[in-house]
Amino acid sequence: MIRENKTFDELKPGDSAELKRTCTTDDLIVFANVSGNHNPMHLPHHDIDGDGKEDEVVAPSMWIGSLISAVLGNILPGPGTLYRRQELRFKDRARAGDDLIARVTVLSKNDDGSVRLGTEVRRAADNVLVLEGEAEVLAPRAKFQFEEQDLPGLVVQRHRHFDKLLETAEKLPPISVAVVSPEEANSLGGALLGTKARLITPILVGHKDKILAAAKELGESLDGIEIIDAPNDTAAANAAVDLVADGRAHALMKGHLHTDVLLKAALRKERGLRIGRRFTHIFVMDVPGVAHPLLVTDAAVNIAPDLPTKVDIVQNAIDLAHSLGMDNPKVGVLSAVETVNPAIPSSVDAALLSKMNERGQIQGGIVDGPLAMDNAINITAARIKGIVSPVAGQAEVLVVPDLDAGNMLAKQLTFISGAEAAGIVMGAKVPIILTSRADSDKSRLASCAVALVHQARVSGKI
Repeated sequence: MIRENKTFDELKPGDSAELKRTCTTDDLIVFANVSGNHNPMHLPHHDIDGDGKEDEVVAPSMWIGSLISAVLGNILPGPGTLYRRQELRFKDRARAGDDLIARVTVLSKNDDGSVRLGTEVRRAADNVLVLEGEAEVLAPRAKFQFEEQDLPGLVVQRHRHFDKLLETAEKLPPISVAVVSPEEANSLGGALLGTKARLITPILVGHKDKILAAAKELGESLDGIEIIDAPNDTAAANAAVDLVADGRAHALMKGHLHTDVLLKAALRKERGLRIGRRFTHIFVMDVPGVAHPLLVTDAAVNIAPDLPTKVDIVQNAIDLAHSLGMDNPKVGVLSAVETVNPAIPSSVDAALLSKMNERGQIQGGIVDGPLAMDNAINITAARIKGIVSPVAGQAEVLVVPDLDAGNMLAKQLTFISGAEAAGIVMGAKVPIILTSRADSDKSRLASCAVALVHQARVSGKI
């Protein structure tokens, strides 16, 4: 947008200008970081008055005052304006979600080049005066036009999708989880974290002495937690699957053992966890700046999936997306290109999966591909390339060509984009929680929450 200032000579009493701005929680988090004012009254997820409810986030008064500066610097008088003084009187409060209108009006001009302006901010919804005052500025003498600067974007590293997921999960009764070989501090700590959050009720299956030693290292007590002694990882994995078969556990959690040992036990023919689909891994990712959770699959189990395996990968992801509240999830099947190229097998598989979805062989979501990464998640990229699709630019599930691509994508989102990732295996009778030693506490809790919410939806509890 091209903006042009009003010089001192052009200004006259009664001239007025305004800007409308929606107050968001992200604005207030940025303001807290820049100003150093971390008053919980101005930040989300705090109960200030002790009534047991998180109060609405109140906008800091000086953030509201800064809206006046935006009008003065951008519009009236505009570029070249310098403050001399600002008087502010706060009449009411604004909160996150409010639309605010900041307005300035020229009151008088002085011979020294200064201008006096009335200033106010009102809530748009009810026209209530939030702030009033008076500013004195030095107005520009020279005419100036400028194109409004495209400032570097800011992404608030906040994981609102996992916050919402945990809020949902915490209202449900804990799920009984067989934790396999939690024989070192990291893996045991993840299980205890979910226990303290009342997301899981663990049954610890593994070498008892090693489990107790890990608890001692953590400084944690295992009083009241059942421990089933098993001499090695294979025995522990089989004992944990037995707990599911007996109805005592409704999910598995990987501890300090190789994933293939755990999955081999789950895939056994007698009293195993098969349901007729391939086991597939799904990362549920909370990526800052993305308006919805992002599911990435398969990044941990199937190394080079063929077409039948990809059908199960897609269907498992759709089923989990339903549990997470996505009624008709948009599934983008990724390739290096967005057109079918017989020389690129992933593009052919993507087209076939899309057609299978159209014919009802994959149900419950909208599947489209091939899509390149840019036009799967960015609507502008999709439009530039002329892709007309209900999925392009809006994908909620990303199906990768192979494990290499999935693992790289998930780790790039985590370590470059600041995402948190919950890991879960689907396609079995119960969800299998896979955590990594590098996972944050938030990721570990989210993995437990995903398993809990999914089982609750499957059993009709929510």
